[in-house]
Amino acid sequence: MTGSLISRRRRDEFDWVLFSLVTLISGIGILNLYSTGIASGSPELYLTQLYWLVLGSIGAFVVSIIDYKHYERFGYFAYAGGIFLLLLVLILGKQVGGSVRWFDFGSFRFQPSEIVKILLIIGLAKFLHHDSRQDARKLHDLLIPGVMTGFVMVLILKEPDLGTALLCLLIFLSIMMLTRLTRRSMLTLFFSAPIAAIIGWAYLLKDYQKARVISFWNLFVDPEADRLGAGWHANQSMIAIGSGKIFGKGYLNGTAGPHHFLPECRTDFPFSVFAEEHGFLGAAILLFLYLILVLWSIKIASQSRDRFGSVIAIGIGSMFFWHVIINLGMVMGIMPVVGMTLPLFSYGGSSILTFLLGVGLLMNVSIHRFRRN
Repeated sequence: MTGSLISRRRRDEFDWVLFSLVTLISGIGILNLYSTGIASGSPELYLTQLYWLVLGSIGAFVVSIIDYKHYERFGYFAYAGGIFLLLLVLILGKQVGGSVRWFDFGSFRFQPSEIVKILLIIGLAKFLHHDSRQDARKLHDLLIPGVMTGFVMVLILKEPDLGTALLCLLIFLSIMMLTRLTRRSMLTLFFSAPIAAIIGWAYLLKDYQKARVISFWNLFVDPEADRLGAGWHANQSMIAIGSGKIFGKGYLNGTAGPHHFLPECRTDFPFSVFAEEHGFLGAAILLFLYLILVLWSIKIASQSRDRFGSVIAIGIGSMFFWHVIINLGMVMGIMPVVGMTLPLFSYGGSSILTFLLGVGLLMNVSIHRFRRN
């Protein structure tokens, strides 16, 4: 009888909504990758993605069954481990296309900056868990978490990887929304942002990153500008999305991926291929699934048993949110191309593994939200 009650309790606690959303998005991503691969002569890519999904699901299961209070206990060690990985990749990492972002183990390639996003969230959650003040905070109260985030960003920019560094900043700002900043502090942040942008442009961005921003601005002012240069990807992406119209050209009937109009369609621009084949209706359904996933993360945060769980849920939810927003901005030509994957949809082992581990943390917080011991 006791075993039956425990089994029923675990079944009731399991977050079926979260599981269903992740399964649907991942499944649609596999079908989209198969469509792109089969037409371009690389049908094996979807199998590789499936392997990563299986591996990531096993990792998510392991992460979800360990009470997250144990992660809180070792939160700063997790953050330190992330810093160590970023330093190590700068020393021993493989250089590809002028960037040093990967560890290469034969056919296996791992990008530490992806997993560091999770470790940063755990570190920030650890800090805020022990900062129990209830009154509104001033800017100096954010010094320590700001330094934690800034150190990670500097190391990632050294690789260089502008997109991931920007995402770490956005995750930090999203989490800090929980801290209830004073009005004066919020105004200070708002008016200091342009100054920070000027400094970043002058001292942090590489020439090719500046070229992408300039291309984006030219594209915004004149959609016909630099169509064959730095603006090629954005232009071809918008053409693919627009050609899908309402109902799309049909599954396996797209042209952007198979004919190599979008060379990065498997990693940065899979949404363009999907929108071309399934049209506005299919794209809207996919974005609706992402919206529910982000809102569900906020719901999990609101029901968490403690602040650590709340920050974890908000951090993971914001990671999904900003990845989707920036990727959509890239493919629709309203943001610079910064190499941002679409969660659980883009091809890439490190990305899939990171997002599924994040889902495991979300599931963990959700399962334990009503437990008080």
